[in-house]
Amino acid sequence: MAEDGNEEVKQSKSGKGLMVVLVVLIVILLAGLGFLGYIVYDKVLNVDPKASQEQVKSEDTKEGSEFYKAAVNDLVLNITNAKGREKLMKLSFSLKSTEPTIESIVEEYKPEIVDVVIAQISSRSSEELLTVGGKALLKEELLQDINNIINEVTSTNSDIKQNNVKQILFTTFVIK
Repeated sequence: MAEDGNEEVKQSKSGKGLMVVLVVLIVILLAGLGFLGYIVYDKVLNVDPKASQEQVKSEDTKEGSEFYKAAVNDLVLNITNAKGREKLMKLSFSLKSTEPTIESIVEEYKPEIVDVVIAQISSRSSEELLTVGGKALLKEELLQDINNIINEVTSTNSDIKQNNVKQILFTTFVIK
């Protein structure tokens, strides 16, 4: 019987030793993963802010093109939903253009631009405008229509390039 007691003591000592070894291995493994995570973060994700700004500037100024902006703010429009109920929409957007005088052109021909926006919004339902695809389609068609207006009104001025509005950025898009 005394031998049975010794066997239990030996087993419990070897069991404790195995447990300690497992805990030490887990701690080493976690430390290694932490170090590896730090290396990945430092090399891949932690980009030098100055370098990223220079990269953005070089992308924006490819082929000597700078972008200028003009805003059309606070348009309140009537739209309908699929059931025919009227809703109100508040819309503001900016135009990104390669033309330095875009702001004065937009201000001078704002009624024509607003008319195109009203026509485009009126032809859509509120459900369509609330989807990402609907907004993207609206941007594409507004871009084309606004470029057509600007091309038409500046056709006599050879200094102004055709289709100089490159992007439309919605700054307010609320449907109530």
